Amino acid sequence: MGIYFTIALRNILQARRRSLFLSIAMAIVTALLVLLNSLSEGVSNNLVTAATTLSAGHINVAGFHKTTPSDASPIVTNKEPLRKILKERTPHLDYMIDRSRGWGKLVSETGSVQTGITGIEIAKEGALLKTLQLAAEREYVEGGSGTVFGDPMKLTESGTVMLFASQAKRLEVLVGDQITLRAENPGGHTNTVDLVVVAVMRDMGLLSSFSVFVPTSDVLELYQLADSTTGSFQLYLDDIALADSVMGELRIILEEEGYELMDYRPEPFFFKFEQVASEDWTGQRIDLTTWEDEVSFLTWILTALDTVSFSLIAILFAIIAIGIANTLMISVRERTREIGTSRAIGMSRGAVMLMFMLEALILALAATTLGALIGALLAVGINAATIEVPIEAMRAILLSDVLRLSVNVQQTITSVLVLTLFAGFSAIWPALRAARMQPVAALQSIE
Repeated sequence: MGIYFTIALRNILQARRRSLFLSIAMAIVTALLVLLNSLSEGVSNNLVTAATTLSAGHINVAGFHKTTPSDASPIVTNKEPLRKILKERTPHLDYMIDRSRGWGKLVSETGSVQTGITGIEIAKEGALLKTLQLAAEREYVEGGSGTVFGDPMKLTESGTVMLFASQAKRLEVLVGDQITLRAENPGGHTNTVDLVVVAVMRDMGLLSSFSVFVPTSDVLELYQLADSTTGSFQLYLDDIALADSVMGELRIILEEEGYELMDYRPEPFFFKFEQVASEDWTGQRIDLTTWEDEVSFLTWILTALDTVSFSLIAILFAIIAIGIANTLMISVRERTREIGTSRAIGMSRGAVMLMFMLEALILALAATTLGALIGALLAVGINAATIEVPIEAMRAILLSDVLRLSVNVQQTITSVLVLTLFAGFSAIWPALRAARMQPVAALQSIE
């Protein structure tokens, strides 16, 4: 094997120009693949962060209450006994919060926006405060300064609201301005509450565009609910990968405790209103979902991004395959005498084929490794540069106001191996042609 490796390496060096051009092409394709994978991984991480910060826990224990068969309120009544069970019996539980939730319209003097309403106790929202950042005034006021205003901790006071930059921009409000929140309660009556903007936070993509935070007491007042009700318990585990298995265990635990559970549907709670309202039952039923279920309507973003990446890479792979095959075919023609001589002195067809396959694999491995390193370094550099995304639609899709790339080492290694093996596969036909060459014919073709 060593002699074949040496011959293959010598042949690569002899055809320096062709080898260099082909190596550059493969390195560029590999770097691009790593960058696209890093972008997809970054968006995926953004989705996890946004989902588990704004709208869901790793596991969500919520449900619907029906006073008549035709209504459906997304609330959990008599929350304390359920809280106790979840706190004591949830495997791998790190911490737990409960939030009230609803849907309404924010109205200012110049505009209005429909939004999801999340009621929180800000003192218990350490992870939320750690993740969210105050927006600079210029992010929501044309010609504004780079100064940040507001204090999220003022949500301890009733009659307050925390917005995101895109909402503040549409409503044309500043920190300290008053807006009105309108919502329909379970009885069908429209209630309003006046709120003061105490903080404007940086956008977190599509999820933050329809999410506002207010004190839990204001949500209860708006919907005329008792203090013993909540919207959902959001459970955070010590490992998010355990969400599905722990949810399965919790379903068994809650059934043993006498709770009626809804059939599992991997959808966000607001997709379930129509079906729940059509079901003939009353009382309380508990619904369990994972964070992925609650943001399943956003998976199209990752699907679209992966589809575009796959299409682009497939085209580049085809170009590389043609390049490798063409280069080796030229090499076969140029080395006909060498092949004939090697066959004449006893080299087998398999050895000839192996020699050409090794050339392709050695060249590809070196080029893809270099390309992967360049792509990874570019991804790390772009991420460190915190490049702002200027287009609001792109910020919504990327789920961040800055371009975030995340290098997955395992994915990068896989990319190198796949591209290298693909190069080897592309070399099969030229290698077969060389191996099938008869010694006499090869020698005579030179004479």
